[in-house]
Amino acid sequence: QVQLVESGGGLVQAGGSLRLSCAASGSIFRINDMGWYRQAPGKQRNLVAVMTSGGSMYYADSVKGRFTISRNNAKNTVYLQMNSLKPEDTAVYYCDADVETYERRISKYWGQGTQVTVSS
Repeated sequence: QVQLVESGGGLVQAGGSLRLSCAASGSIFRINDMGWYRQAPGKQRNLVAVMTSGGSMYYADSVKGRFTISRNNAKNTVYLQMNSLKPEDTAVYYCDADVETYERRISKYWGQGTQVTVSS
């Protein structure tokens, strides 16, 4: 089994910064894409940023230039540095990982979510 544990959420004023972390553990042979999604109250979960195992990155237009995704493959960890935060960034942030286990099964796993609240 595979677990993803997130940390780093909290309350911050507009214009501030937060750094989210997500560590994967368990029966991991290889991790392909790792990314971050967010879900605001009453809205669907949307992709924020994703990073492939090779280092390619994708960002949602709403966060380009403000958020930076990075990975430490040796630690099976993905990070999201969030700068110039806006009230509309308020949401529960979830990390995900496409994991190939030692049993050679590939599945998407999710973290439990971490709340980010940006006050105006």
